[in-house]
Amino acid sequence: MTEKDTYRTIVNASPEVLFKDRNSKFLGYAFPVTTEEEVRDHLETLKKKHHSARHWCYAWQMGTENPSYRTNDDGEPNNSAGMPIYGQIQSFDVTNILIVVVRYFGGVKLGVGGLINAYRNAAQLALEASDIEERTIDLLFELHFDYKDMNKVMRIIKEKNLNITAQQMEMDCRITLTVRKRDSDAVQAVFEQLYGVKIVRMD
Repeated sequence: MTEKDTYRTIVNASPEVLFKDRNSKFLGYAFPVTTEEEVRDHLETLKKKHHSARHWCYAWQMGTENPSYRTNDDGEPNNSAGMPIYGQIQSFDVTNILIVVVRYFGGVKLGVGGLINAYRNAAQLALEASDIEERTIDLLFELHFDYKDMNKVMRIIKEKNLNITAQQMEMDCRITLTVRKRDSDAVQAVFEQLYGVKIVRMD
């Protein structure tokens, strides 16, 4: 079985979606995120926008190979909000994503089952309204070589259609490359065979 080297994520923030149940309103939002700082920023923005709401429940997942995640019920009964939201992240098989559901209480208690259903539905609507795309898992490598070896290095980069993200061309040259995970061993081996060229994986 080939090792998975792609992941799914959303391209932009989703439009606001609405799920209603017995006068309670559940507003769903999905955001692409890669840091917890971005999560905090989005939550802060939504809390300002919906300052009179009762709850701001959320779940996020980040990372591609060993993803980390967090859920938050924000005062709702245990596991009645954050986990149903996270369940939709798993169901849609997406990562690097934050889903927030803002609740305006409508005066009627929904019970744990009703809350699970409402938060799950709002999260599902936000994901359905999102543009989801598949991306490759890329690894970062740095090449070190002398200027005289430039041509042979650049020829391989062109042949293999590799993506240069940074370069420094002086007497000692440095090039940073992204390589699709499934091709990384082969690319590393090619450069390791070049005399005077050092390739280092950046983690």
